[in-house]
Order: sequence, then structure tokens, then C-alpha cells
Amino acid sequence: MSANLRSISTHKPEPPLSLYHLLDPEVLANPYPLYRRLRTESPVHWDPYLHAWVVTRYDDVITVLHRFSANRTPTPEQFAAMGLAELSPLAQLMTKQMLFMDAPDHTRLRSLASMAFTPARVEALRAHIREILDTLIEPLLQAGAMDVINDLAAPLPAIVTAEMLGVPISDCDQLKAWSADFAEVLGNFQHNPDRASRTLKCVEEMTAYFHDAIRKQKSHPREGLINSFMTAEIDGDSLTEEEIIANCIVTMVGGQETTTNLIGNGVLSLIKNPDETQRLRDDLSLIPSAVEELLRYESPSQQTARICPEDTELGGKSIRKGQAVIAVMAAGNRDPERFADPDRLDITRADNRHLAFGWASHFCFGAALARIEGQLVFEAIASRTSNLALAPNRPIVWRENLGLRGLTELLVTFDQELAPRPVPLQTENRSNGCPFHNAA
Repeated sequence: MSANLRSISTHKPEPPLSLYHLLDPEVLANPYPLYRRLRTESPVHWDPYLHAWVVTRYDDVITVLHRFSANRTPTPEQFAAMGLAELSPLAQLMTKQMLFMDAPDHTRLRSLASMAFTPARVEALRAHIREILDTLIEPLLQAGAMDVINDLAAPLPAIVTAEMLGVPISDCDQLKAWSADFAEVLGNFQHNPDRASRTLKCVEEMTAYFHDAIRKQKSHPREGLINSFMTAEIDGDSLTEEEIIANCIVTMVGGQETTTNLIGNGVLSLIKNPDETQRLRDDLSLIPSAVEELLRYESPSQQTARICPEDTELGGKSIRKGQAVIAVMAAGNRDPERFADPDRLDITRADNRHLAFGWASHFCFGAALARIEGQLVFEAIASRTSNLALAPNRPIVWRENLGLRGLTELLVTFDQELAPRPVPLQTENRSNGCPFHNAA
């Protein structure tokens, strides 16, 4: 047999294009080659394994997020018809969450909720969030080592979220556990009976918890999101108790998962790109720009689903009314047609209008809060540590969540900067250069 024939016969064919490859831990650890193949070979791709279209180009992702329907949660009756009647409590909850609504229902809920969660109100919390961060990070700095996820990236947003909701800070560990369980539903497309039973228990416990929190608010009002939801009113319209509970839950989950992943993914990205880390240490005014680039580069939320509202042509493909479409924001964030040299981390990148927080009316509700927490954490790491490195002999393990990208742990070592560099005054009130800031 000739050398050419041997080469042909031993050539390993490319696996079929499908997002189901994310179930492979090696692909999940680095999904970007898969996204590149999809974007290059079939940017609007029918995935027969998922029975859904997969969209990966920046402009096409925007089209899907802007024009397609978010009302994609099966009703309790639809779950029953599929033989999954036990999931009806989950359906009852999710159909009341603004994440899964279209106008006018989404507009009504968002308008009422936005009165309690504006970027200006969140920005006013910056100094207090810095105090919480200082309390958490001080003993870690003295130790010269930490698990970024479990020592910092998880507890910080858990504490902040408890305070934002107006519930006891002592409940933050429980809130974090519930958020992690519920995030498995939001971030995975495969049905797992074992996960379903755990999620149903989580939904039951969260619902009871917030019913009790509302009852306590009625007799002893306490500042926070729950109270704001209860008192928000536009033209005589207010939220029902079920709507308050459902949207407290989705805000709680989004506020924690997005921020935890931003911090963990961001620290890992900086360690892998030491030149960019040094640029940040040398010029702390780059903190806001760095956070936007870290959001683009390793998006905490990788994908989301929509339903085609009417027969549509996209990318030369005909999508029928009612078909599911998965918009892969993380693939759009690496689209070379939109971002120059997209696989390179560049903390000074200009015109960085990424998709990490979504687009248009469903732009992430907790974006302003996540950005502030991220800015403060990276500011502390850049100014108060040096020689940041991965702990030896500990593999990097990504959570088994296909849509919400984050690490199970991140063990690092470092030297403490005893005389931290001063933080430029402009970073205190400068949120970022991204045009999305006021949209959240």
C-alpha cells in the first residue's frame, strides 16, 4: 500500500457537528474549536441530536436574541403529555419568570422589577461590596493561597445577593446551594431523572423560603429586593406573590452564577495570559475594560434557547415556526467577523460589545451588579497580589453545565503585595465603556 493510501485509510474523520460533544469533558474544557467548526462550516446548523438549530455567528445570534421567542418553557400540561408530569412544579415556576416571557408579559414584569434593580441603585452599593470583599480576601492574602471559587467567587455574590434580596446573610450558603441546583436546569439540554428529582426538591424548598420571607416582610418590612417587588406599582399594577417568588429565584440564581463564573473564569484567563495580567497591574484604570474582555473571552453564560416565532430564513437556512434555536453567545463572542484576533485576550480591546449578558429586552438582569463585583475582585487581585499561579498537581475541572461555564474549584498561590498600588479615583465611579451598562 502506498504512503498516500495509508495516510488516507488511517485518517480519522471529524466527528459530526453537534453541541452534544459538550458532554465530553475534553470538549467542555475547551469548546471554542467546536464553536469555530460550527461557525465556519455550518453557522446556522440543524442539530439532529438536539432537535434544534444552532446559531454561532455574532450577527445571527443577535437576530435570534432580538427577534425570536423566549417563551420556551413547556407548560405543566405539556410535561404531562410527555410523561413528565412530576416536573409540573418546575414548569409552574419557570412560566412566571421573566427570563421565559415575551412582551407584553415580559415588559410588565421587567418594568416593575427594574424599579428595584437599576444600575444607579446597584452602583451606590459599590463601597459596601468592597467592604464585604475586604473581609473575605484579607485572610486569603495572608495565607498566600486560595481556592478562588469556594473562598471568594462563590461567597462574595452569595452574601451580596442575600443583602440585595433583604434576607439574613446567614442564609447565603443555602441560597448558593439552591442556585447551583437550579442552574443545572438552566444550563443543560439533556433530561436527567436524577437531576430532576433534586431540582424539584430545590424548587419546593425555595418556594417555601420566599413565601416565608414575604410573610415576614408584611409584618416587619426590611429594605431589599423582596420588599421592592412587593411594593412596586405602575398604574395600579403590581406583582402577585407567585410572580415575586419566581422572579426572586431567577434573580438570585442569575446574580450568583454569572458573577461566580465571571470571577473564576477571569482569574484563570489572567493566569494563562501573564502579559495581560502585568498590563493590568501596571495600569489599574484598565479594570473596567478588562472585565468586559474577560466576559467576552470566557463567557459565564455560553448559550440560550429561543423558539422561532414564524417561518424564517437565517443564514440561508429555512427555520420553521415553532422550532427551537440555540443561540451560542460564546461562539459569537469569538467571531472574527466582529472581533479582531478573537482568540486572544486583550484587556484594552475597544468596541467590545460582547454578548455575554445577552441582548435587547432580555439583557441579563444582574449585569450591573456582576460587573461591579467583578471589577472590585480583579482590582484587588491586580493590586494586592503578585506571582499569581495555579497550584501544582491540581487539574482544572469545569462544572458539568453546558450553558453556564464555570469551574468546580481553582486553587492558586501568590505573594501578597504589602503596599498595594493605589486605585485610580476614576475606577470608583466609572462602570465601563460598554454601551450596555444602562440597559441592565
